[in-house]
Amino acid sequence: MDYITLFSILIGFIALAIYLKSPNKSNEENQEKIILDKLNNDIKDLTLQNGQNRQEINDLQKRLEVSLTKVESYEALKMTKTQLEERLKNIENERNQLKNSNISLKESEETRNSSVRKSLEATITLQESLEKEKERLNDERVKENEEHFENMKLTWGNHEKDVESHLKMICRNNIINYVSQEDFPHPRNKPDNSIEIMDQLIIFDAKSPANDDLSNFPKYIKLQTENLKKYAKHENVKNDLFLVIPSNTLNVIKQFSYNIGEYNVYVITKDALEPIILSLKKIEEYEFADKLSPEERDNICRIIGKFAHTTKRRIQIDQFFAEEFLDTLSKARNQLPREILESVIQFENADKLNPPMEKRNKEILTKDLKEKSLELKKEIEMRNIPEITTKIEFKD
Repeated sequence: MDYITLFSILIGFIALAIYLKSPNKSNEENQEKIILDKLNNDIKDLTLQNGQNRQEINDLQKRLEVSLTKVESYEALKMTKTQLEERLKNIENERNQLKNSNISLKESEETRNSSVRKSLEATITLQESLEKEKERLNDERVKENEEHFENMKLTWGNHEKDVESHLKMICRNNIINYVSQEDFPHPRNKPDNSIEIMDQLIIFDAKSPANDDLSNFPKYIKLQTENLKKYAKHENVKNDLFLVIPSNTLNVIKQFSYNIGEYNVYVITKDALEPIILSLKKIEEYEFADKLSPEERDNICRIIGKFAHTTKRRIQIDQFFAEEFLDTLSKARNQLPREILESVIQFENADKLNPPMEKRNKEILTKDLKEKSLELKKEIEMRNIPEITTKIEFKD
């Protein structure tokens, strides 16, 4: 029961009390009745209104509950919205960071790609330059080999003429009879060159390779030693015969003397012609060879043997140093830096060697050579240059 109902009942009791105390009961009863009816009606109206109000209150309570629920939901939504806004803000910041990082990565990638492109272009350029340099070096090497072989061919082609010219000069300077092919007394067999000492013909046959391949040259020389039998069979031909080869073929020759049985063959170069001829000419100093004493014969043989040994040793030493010099030149070309090599080539081209010039009809005196040797020894002693002894061993 609410306050309005209690208030209505209270008013009804008050009205009843007033009526009971009133003196004019008849009128009063009517009035009281009217009042009571009115009160009852008011009470009914109030009760009805109270019911309606109660209903409204219930509705309001329900609406309030719904509103509270909505408010709670709104608060939850508001909190969720705040959280979502905060999360959205964080996501936005993270997106901006990722965007900036992506931009930075793109710029870094572009820079790296540009650097890679430049490095690749530089590498390609360097590779092309190296390929061109390699081709150029190969071309130079091929050209040098071709020039080397051309020079060798030219030397070999002129070898016979050079040997003939050199022999004629030696014979002219030492008053020795040079016998040409036309003057050789045996028409069926004519050597390239021969000289006459003590009524004996000494054969000097010039031999050179037929092509660039030197591997067959030693075999060719051996066959030629056997072929010299056609000269050795004549009585007035000395049984010591000589094959004169170009000096640039010494590196392939391993055997320089052949004992065929009836005759001996010696393989020499043009440089060895003069000492050998001079040693052979020494025999002419004895008018009658059959009158020589055993000691004199031994001296002659010793001198000739010494000349032969010295000649072979000189050939071997020249061959050894030629190989060493060629190996050093090859190492210099392959191992020196290009800038240094170019500078070396410039100095090489600018340099020039001037060995003593040989004059016609001027004898090279042993005395002069000894004096020059003594001067060199004194200069070495004065400069306190330590003496270096190098031993080079070869097999005969």
